[in-house]
Parts: sequence; C-alpha cells; structure tokens
Amino acid sequence: MKRQLKHICTWIALALPLWGLGGCSKDDISSYDTSLTALNIWVGNAAGVVYESTTYNYSYAYEEGSVTFYAQISGMPADHDRTFRLEAYGGDYDQMSSTIRTEEYVIPAGEIGGTYKVYFNTQQLADPTLFTTRDGSVNFRVVSNDDFAIGTENHQTFTVILKNYLAKPDNWDEANYPRVPLSRYFGIYSRVKYQFMIEHLGLIDFEINYNTQTAYDEETNVVSAVYAVYLQQVMQRALNEYNATHDTPLTDEFGTPVTF
Repeated sequence: MKRQLKHICTWIALALPLWGLGGCSKDDISSYDTSLTALNIWVGNAAGVVYESTTYNYSYAYEEGSVTFYAQISGMPADHDRTFRLEAYGGDYDQMSSTIRTEEYVIPAGEIGGTYKVYFNTQQLADPTLFTTRDGSVNFRVVSNDDFAIGTENHQTFTVILKNYLAKPDNWDEANYPRVPLSRYFGIYSRVKYQFMIEHLGLIDFEINYNTQTAYDEETNVVSAVYAVYLQQVMQRALNEYNATHDTPLTDEFGTPVTF
C-alpha cells in the first residue's frame, strides 16, 4: 500500500505545474477525481511554463516550418491510445488558413501527454507580402471529442503570432577579419537561398570566425571555418535532394537557380 501511495504521489507531483495542487497526502488521493480527463494545451516548455503566445516567421522556412506545443491530461493514464485534433480560428485565419497543417495527435496508452507540432507552409501564402509590414495572429483550440473535457484555465487555447520578415545578414558580403563573409561558403545572397538555409540548418544571423576552434558556439551564434565547410556540404545535399524530388529546380526570387 505504501508503495502504491508513493507511486501516485510521484505521478501527481509531475502534473503540479498544470493542476496547481499543493502537497500530496492520503486526503489528496482520496478526494482526487480520477474520472476527470481534461486535456490541457499550451506553448512554453514541457515543464508546464506557459507563454501567452509563440511566434512563427514564414520567412524562416522556404516550404514548411512548425511551432511546438504541449498537451497533457489532468486525469489518469488510460490503457489505450487516445487521439485529439486542433482547430485554428480567429485573428488572421481567413488570410492564411491554407498554410496550416495539423495532425491527428496521439496520447499513447499509459502516458499523460506529449510534445506536438502545428505546421505552416510559406509556399501556400495567398499573398507573399502578408505579415511583412504588420504582425498577424491565429489561435488554436482542441476539437471537442468524447475522450477529453476542456482543459484548465490558460490551458484551453494558444496563440501564434505571425511574421514574414527576413533581412539580409550584414556579414553576407563583407566581414572584418577574423570574421568571414557568408558569401565565401554560400555564394550570392537571395531571400529564397537564405530561407532554404534557415530551414535546413536552423541557424539565423550566424557568424563564421577563422580563429574559433569550436564547431558551433550556441551562446555567441558563431561557427568555425571548418564547420562552415560542413554546413556548405549540408546545403549542397539538401539542394540536390530538393531538385531531385521537385518538378523544377529551386530558383530564387529573380528566377535564377539556387546554388551553393
């Protein structure tokens, strides 16, 4: 019995950020409603830290990028998989609805939640100038189903702020030694090329430095010259794969084929 109580206490403690419970005692366990299966969703981090919103920038992916969200039940695990879906609404939904892709999300048997994604496709923007001069937004909520009740307050919806800005890095063509221009490894700048790089490398406004011995310093966003060669090869492979799987090769906004 003590072992069972300890197991239950531990499980409830993991959900404290969402439930707002205090300690765990015999009274807590006996009064807790085990039939409650509310589904909480949020953006922030897996530990339950909740942000009011998160941001998605269409310019950071040439085709499809994503936003991470989290879901967790405030009831007991089930002995079978349970699914849920999200629906988008409000804000600028009518203007960007074609860009959204969601999935049938699964909370596996024996689990209480997980990490999930919603997707946005830049190529599906009806107007490529959308959100370039002003921010947009769209909201997401769980589609009602028989498995889950509505989540707790502040865990029922989340908002994504939409942007579409991309500036040419200052160090693309020129950089003072020991910094190296990005053009030395990635060629002539174009918006499409930079989008494609961000999508595949996950690096934005990074620098290349001759003197650094560290391949990539996340704190300073600096890569070594040796690692830059590797990144160039990554982009060459990504470009070859893109061209092999699309009817036309990747071209920039001027109609020129992209090269690395």
